[in-house]
Amino acid sequence: MNKFALIGAAGYVAPRHLQAIRDTGGQLLAACDPNDSVGILDSYFPDTAFFNEFERFDRHLEKMKRQGQAIDYLSVCSPNYLHDAQVRYGLRHGADIICEKPLVLNPWNLEALRKVEQETGRRIWTILQLRHHPHIVALKKQVAASHPQHLFEVELTYITPRGPWYYTSWKGDESKSGGIITNIGIHLFDMLLWIFGPLQQGEVHFRNHGRASGYLQLARARVRWFLSIEAVTLPETAAPNAALRTLTLDGEEWAFSEGFTSLHTESYQAILDGRGFGLDAVLPSIQATHAMRRQVPIGLTGLYHPLAELPLARHPFERDASWEPNL
Repeated sequence: MNKFALIGAAGYVAPRHLQAIRDTGGQLLAACDPNDSVGILDSYFPDTAFFNEFERFDRHLEKMKRQGQAIDYLSVCSPNYLHDAQVRYGLRHGADIICEKPLVLNPWNLEALRKVEQETGRRIWTILQLRHHPHIVALKKQVAASHPQHLFEVELTYITPRGPWYYTSWKGDESKSGGIITNIGIHLFDMLLWIFGPLQQGEVHFRNHGRASGYLQLARARVRWFLSIEAVTLPETAAPNAALRTLTLDGEEWAFSEGFTSLHTESYQAILDGRGFGLDAVLPSIQATHAMRRQVPIGLTGLYHPLAELPLARHPFERDASWEPNL
């Protein structure tokens, strides 16, 4: 039985990791979070030792190690800006890492982690659950089977409404989350690169804390993309405050808003079987999102997503609404 510890037990995504650990036959020995609203632990591992101070969590893991109960895996579900340090900690403790997206915010952080991975002989795995989604797997197979010279026309839309809390949390601070392009978009950009090949050119048409839109030229596709956490951008036919994920491929729609309940479990099982996604797999999406964050938006010119034309309204809790589309 694999032994786990988990950092970020009170986070939004932690329940999916807890379920994945349980469903793959693991044992959660310890969990840590500065927030003590972690009653969810009782539903999965009621006997797990919990700490809201990292120092005590660290001492507990060291004690278990001396007693022959060293953890095999450290699951990292904490805010994005903490991943780098906590992954290093787990590697040097002697554990393999299973880290939520994005693994790190900047490409140079990834290369530094590669050195620690080599020094310790442990592995870093990350959760790229869309690569396990059956609709996405089918789409990749369809593209791979097409004529190699065909360039697909792709339109990607991801709207996942968030309330005012988002703007005042760490997620609303781009220095901590990477902003909407990284925090919300990283899985989608990884998916696009995985299916359609390397990035050749990219443009950002506009971005603020609530929305972003742009264009990607990939080896096998021209992609217009739109990300939003604002419910007002949902189409009238959508359920209120429901997440909307759609991709059109040469005019054919591939909806993948459903089917997410077991993807973390599938990701964990693949890791345990040695089929997980390591540093080389995540590098392209981290490079791409980092480049997008550094670009100055060019306004609505060229090939832009039609939803980019929706009027903007500054949210009262938004830190910065300086990026406006050039209509």
